[in-house]
Amino acid sequence: MKMKLKQAGMEDKPEDFVRRTFISAFYMTTAIVVLFFLVLAKLNVLKSAMFFAVPIVFIVMFFYMIKLPDLRISRKEKEISKEIVFAGRFIIIELESGVPLYNAMINVSKNFSIAGRYFKEITDKVDLGTSMEDALNDAVEFTPSNDLRKVLWQIINSIRTGSNVAKSLYSVVDQITKDQITEVNKYGKKLNPLAMFYMIVAVILPSLGVTMLIILSSFIKFQLSLSILLVLAGFLGFVQFMFISIVKFSRPSIEF
Repeated sequence: MKMKLKQAGMEDKPEDFVRRTFISAFYMTTAIVVLFFLVLAKLNVLKSAMFFAVPIVFIVMFFYMIKLPDLRISRKEKEISKEIVFAGRFIIIELESGVPLYNAMINVSKNFSIAGRYFKEITDKVDLGTSMEDALNDAVEFTPSNDLRKVLWQIINSIRTGSNVAKSLYSVVDQITKDQITEVNKYGKKLNPLAMFYMIVAVILPSLGVTMLIILSSFIKFQLSLSILLVLAGFLGFVQFMFISIVKFSRPSIEF
């Protein structure tokens, strides 16, 4: 938990975070239960079922909110992935131009807003007296991005062995670029079934289903009230939202 909080950029202690999550889950559960109780208080079944629903809702809310560090880590990793290739190439060009590694990191921190933060932390620690290798090791331990971790590891290995940092970084950046291209290709293949699912569930079934429901209601004397249509519209809106969320979450955070 301590490692995840550090990678997520959260300064809370693990015990404080768990305590705050427990309290937040309690408040959220209370709000949800009160809301449903006020809206559906006339249903006797609900009153008896709430005794069992309250602990279930609390457990779900607690474990959902305890995953907040993982969500922030994933978000940070995607943000870094947008810049890591360009930042790596920037360092390579700087080193090949004769700029020292320390100055190259300072220049990266000034030119890249996301990935540059981690290089700025490294240079700040070096300014305070930490050796370059130790500062890089700390950054490797707490960085949320695997790609940035690969770049930093390669720099550390080059410093330890005395090899050319620029040449070592070139191979790592090239491999990261190939991995990102592979992710883009996978995303393109994944869009085809998602588009098919969207056409069937969110376009074809609603239009034909509502039409058939209206026709059948006239034969079986079923009253199709406004509330039923609103429930169907709400369900379709939820399906649309879920589809957009799935596509947005599946999209690789890559820029070329």
